[in-house]
Amino acid sequence: MKTIDYIPTSKIERAGKLVQTGAKIGVNYVKHYAEKIVNPDLTRDKLNENNAEDIYDGLKSLKGSALKVAQMLSMDKNFLPQAYVEKFSLSQFSVPPLSAPLVLKTFKTNFGKTPYEIFDEFNANSVNAASIGQVHLATKNGKKLAVKIQYPGVANSISSDLALVKPIAIRMFNLQGKDSDKYFKEVEDKLIEETNYLLELEQSKEVVEACSKIEGILFPNYYPEFSSEKIITMDWMTGIHLSEFTAINTNPEVADKIGQALWDFYMYQIHVLRKVHADPHPGNFLVDDQNNLIALDFGCMKQIPTDFYVPYFELINKNVITDPALFNEKLFELEILRPDDSPSEIEYFTEMFHDLLSLFTKPFQEETFDFADETFFENIAKLGERFSNDTNLKKMNGNRGSKHFIYMNRTFFGLYNLMFDLKAKIKVDNYLKY
Repeated sequence: MKTIDYIPTSKIERAGKLVQTGAKIGVNYVKHYAEKIVNPDLTRDKLNENNAEDIYDGLKSLKGSALKVAQMLSMDKNFLPQAYVEKFSLSQFSVPPLSAPLVLKTFKTNFGKTPYEIFDEFNANSVNAASIGQVHLATKNGKKLAVKIQYPGVANSISSDLALVKPIAIRMFNLQGKDSDKYFKEVEDKLIEETNYLLELEQSKEVVEACSKIEGILFPNYYPEFSSEKIITMDWMTGIHLSEFTAINTNPEVADKIGQALWDFYMYQIHVLRKVHADPHPGNFLVDDQNNLIALDFGCMKQIPTDFYVPYFELINKNVITDPALFNEKLFELEILRPDDSPSEIEYFTEMFHDLLSLFTKPFQEETFDFADETFFENIAKLGERFSNDTNLKKMNGNRGSKHFIYMNRTFFGLYNLMFDLKAKIKVDNYLKY
């Protein structure tokens, strides 16, 4: 794969790159509508493919929060055109890495020494490049280590990147007024946390200590003495990415075992730790040759406050969903319904979220759930299509829900998609034994 010798770090450079990307998308639309005049039956498939490719090509050279947003979008498989999902999914674990000279310069800038002065061996060519950093193989005293190095300028460009993305997001999600700022602030705060590798080191050690007792899942050890704010060193873990595993696995029992470990890991974090690994995409999980799941990268951890946790999980209860008064009460607690809503908005969003939650909470309504159930995911896709085509929704105030929904919903979207890829059948409350 071609390497990158330079990442734009100034606001002007990064804005210029996004403007170039926008211009390309404009040309794609002009071509599409010109062709549609000749062929009225032309679908948007080719337009989506061209736009997805141009957006991804623009973002991958910027790295950082711009690319992270693409990664987040790729997890919402049922609410984006397939062309975008396929292209943006590359941002999870397959983007052009920094060149070796830039790696060595970045390492010395952040650690005060070259990697060759610290490790017995160090491979300056990346083995895995993602949105915020890339991973290198090193050895020390006979032990293989993974050294993650943050891209230069990523932390300093988060606010300006999001400021550039904000107008697009406001139009896409119909956000109105000052209240939209709370959502962007939540994303900004989490992205800033993800660029603090000392915080990630601390969070990683906490997760490993708390969750090592869960059967079927393994974690690397972390090494503070070889880590800094922009560099983090951990055990080298051998395995294949979860997406590679699901593509070749033919044994349903193995899929169930891995799926149960993944499900228990998430349920234990959410319900016991009240803090969850909010980045469940295939690039953060490996499967080893003993069919153990390996969890990596704890930079994005979401604390779940009690005043959100209680009403959020009360909505899983069938008795709440089927009781109009109770259901309405919980929607107000979670800021889905607002005091300034009109009667028509209250009616519309109550019905909308009743349909959403009746479907999304199905895995919690039984003792076991089979994520190989294609009907469940087909219904989610149909629901997503219904909302995307709903002209009434575009007229309503899109500021819906507590800011905590952003990362909690991202967590469940990602988890459900991983479970579906595995086609796993699991015991829902199995985590309680831990």
